[in-house]
Amino acid sequence: MKKLLFIFVSLFVLCGSSFAVDLNKATQAELEALKGIGEVKAKAIVDYRTKNGPFKSADDLDKVKGVGKGIIAKIIGDVTIDGRPLGMPTASDKPVEKKAKKADEAAAAVAPADEKTVKADKKKKE
Repeated sequence: MKKLLFIFVSLFVLCGSSFAVDLNKATQAELEALKGIGEVKAKAIVDYRTKNGPFKSADDLDKVKGVGKGIIAKIIGDVTIDGRPLGMPTASDKPVEKKAKKADEAAAAVAPADEKTVKADKKKKE
């Protein structure tokens, strides 16, 4: 019976530590439970979220006064943004990349290099 109780308690502790805090839903008290986040930083996160809307990425969290890359590195495994682990791309990230690539291709098509420039560049490389 003691072994069964020990196993149950161990599983509870392991499962309890795997729950992540959602930055867009967490209370100040929940944020304070994170490594490196005290009362002041937790309040700053809640205030930033209230003023600027929900977090979309780790870049947004980096904009919070008092929270930098070091703090983000400490909490990255313990927080999510709308259920996504911190640092995961959003659905809107890929179209932005595609748009940027298309813009680069369009710019290259609009301003083709003349023959003299191409020959001069080849000579410089040689």
